[in-house]
Amino acid sequence: MANTALGAALRHWRDRVPPQAAGLPAGARRRAAGLRREELAQLAGISADYVVRLEQGRATSPSAQVVEALARALRLTRDERTHLFRLAGLVPPGPGTVPRHITPGVHRMLDRLAGTPVAVFDAAWNQLLANPLYTALMGDWHGNDRNAAWRNFLTPNTRVRDTPESRDALQAALVADLRRTAGSYPDDAGLRSLIADLRRLSPRFAELWRSGAVGRHDAARKTIDHPDVGPLTLDCDVLEAPGSDLRLMVYTAEPGSDEADRLALLGVIGTQSLAERG
Repeated sequence: MANTALGAALRHWRDRVPPQAAGLPAGARRRAAGLRREELAQLAGISADYVVRLEQGRATSPSAQVVEALARALRLTRDERTHLFRLAGLVPPGPGTVPRHITPGVHRMLDRLAGTPVAVFDAAWNQLLANPLYTALMGDWHGNDRNAAWRNFLTPNTRVRDTPESRDALQAALVADLRRTAGSYPDDAGLRSLIADLRRLSPRFAELWRSGAVGRHDAARKTIDHPDVGPLTLDCDVLEAPGSDLRLMVYTAEPGSDEADRLALLGVIGTQSLAERG
């Protein structure tokens, strides 16, 4: 049976989001009032054909992951996100699961920090959203590598210049933070699976997990060897969005420094690259 209510809601919400708010070029000639289907697909990480089928009611059973990604791309409020889950025939995530809803306020914050690399992570360290400058700085991650703990234990970022001491400290902080999250969200199957896989695949993670430490990953100073603009030594601060348990990872350079100049150059290169992809 065609799910026309779901399709109508998606079209309405898509028309409401200006392309500039999603970091996309407006273009000289646009027939769409808001996002094009292709742009929504790009932001949600799904195919444009699937968006068409959803809007036409020919795809009737999207997964919870797809619905969550669409809610983020469409910048839905909490109530609208709940409604989208129900239109898709799904039960909205309960209080025992890691919150993954990005509030409109957090979206607006990222809009205003276009010149600063910022990414949004959930409490399990899954990257939910990143502005173009963050992606230009750190790279575009896919699959399991979108989880910061997975990357740090199983597929290290070759752009980040680590010392043994800094790497050990970061890994210990991530494990302690994940343990705290596991205690707060006992019903999250994805979190349980992540921890089980890391314990099985990474002896270092398993060793740290057995230590029983509980804590949080807050801040660090990192040197990133970027292939286009060279090394950048930046402050990395992790901020928590009140009431949502989302973490905002923010990279900043000292004003007037060489790093600030190279970060500004990277902003130009990243913007050009985004325009070419769009």
